[in-house]
Amino acid sequence: MSSIVAWFARNAVAANLLMIVAFVGGVFGYTKMEQEMFPVVNISGASVSVSWNGASPQDVEEQIVTRIEEAVADINGLDRITSIANEGMGVVNIKGRDDIDMQEFLDEVKLRVDQINNLPQAAFEPQVQRWEQRNAFMGIAIHGDVDPRTLKRLADNVRDDIANIPGGELAQLQGVISEQVNIEVSEDALRRYGLSFSDVANAIRRSSLNSSGGRIESSTGDVSITARQLADTADQFGNIIIRQTTEDGTIRVDDVAQIDDGFVTDKFSAQFNGDPTAFVMIRSPDTMHIVDYTDNFKKYIEQANDPSNGILPQAVKIDILWDDSEAFKARMDLITESAMMGAVLVMLVLVLFLRPTVALWVTIGIMTAFAGGILLLPYFGVSWNILSTFAVLLVIGVIVDDAIIVGENIHREIESGRREGLDAAIV
Repeated sequence: MSSIVAWFARNAVAANLLMIVAFVGGVFGYTKMEQEMFPVVNISGASVSVSWNGASPQDVEEQIVTRIEEAVADINGLDRITSIANEGMGVVNIKGRDDIDMQEFLDEVKLRVDQINNLPQAAFEPQVQRWEQRNAFMGIAIHGDVDPRTLKRLADNVRDDIANIPGGELAQLQGVISEQVNIEVSEDALRRYGLSFSDVANAIRRSSLNSSGGRIESSTGDVSITARQLADTADQFGNIIIRQTTEDGTIRVDDVAQIDDGFVTDKFSAQFNGDPTAFVMIRSPDTMHIVDYTDNFKKYIEQANDPSNGILPQAVKIDILWDDSEAFKARMDLITESAMMGAVLVMLVLVLFLRPTVALWVTIGIMTAFAGGILLLPYFGVSWNILSTFAVLLVIGVIVDDAIIVGENIHREIESGRREGLDAAIV
């Protein structure tokens, strides 16, 4: 290391070129670094979830959970498997060892799950989700004096709009109740048409579904054929045909049942400033620039709160619950102030006790060290976040102290007469 320092000390042109590269590269690196409050933490593991409406926990365990466990039991790098079987839902948690390649492990899990061909026909497709710690960096509340259904539909639209804005791809709707279609079958109507409850249930089960019809290969590409008939509203369920004959004509579900759109439960409510509320939580995407993203969201909120734009009615407003970009900007301002204060203090101290020339070059050396570090950070995958900015605050003190000590030592060597010129700068 001393030989490298000595070479640069004796070659002023190379040293100055390196300093310029550090400054220019530092500016370039700063613009390329991601900005986020908390970094995304990937964990070695994945969860496989399967929905099966109406199934008991025992059926879910025997026909879904056990089969998934058997399929992934011998995956390379597996640590342990834990499972949960609830009514209508099964979840298998697959923990991998910390030293595995997580992408290969995840691909193998997906491959094994896709190869399972004996899951219940009525069950939904298995969903494989990688474990990760991904925080929400902004939260908003959509509130107003409207009925729950209208509020949910408006909140869905707001969530979709935010998802189309850069940085909002992972926006999630919270604080709302899932919608449910209630079908109350009349016994008198069943007897009148000569039907049973099973006839109604089978008709709904048979007709309200999305089914795949295969794939057509052509010279221009493959085309998937899918029949999308999954009913979603009371009108759609009411139009399902139970039986069709020449004598009785067409008998539909709404001929034998009272159907209405409702919610899963009426025991939950969320409020903000006394109004019914739905929340949208915006989670950090893989590429994060928190200040730019939140500025765009704020512009959208300002537009949405203006009824003339037609996004929300007069009675509904959007308020910001929290915004991590404010804390991030405060942290960056603190770092800037600390760096500038450190440079000024170094300059004053060295000017007062040493020579102005020493003070100038020591201050430039501090700035060069930081610029060179910022130049390299993007290539190591480091972003501006609460952890890295805290580290910078610590390093500011270390670099300032080292710069003062090095500058004072060179000055002392020259003043004492033991060394002169370059020899005093090379130890």
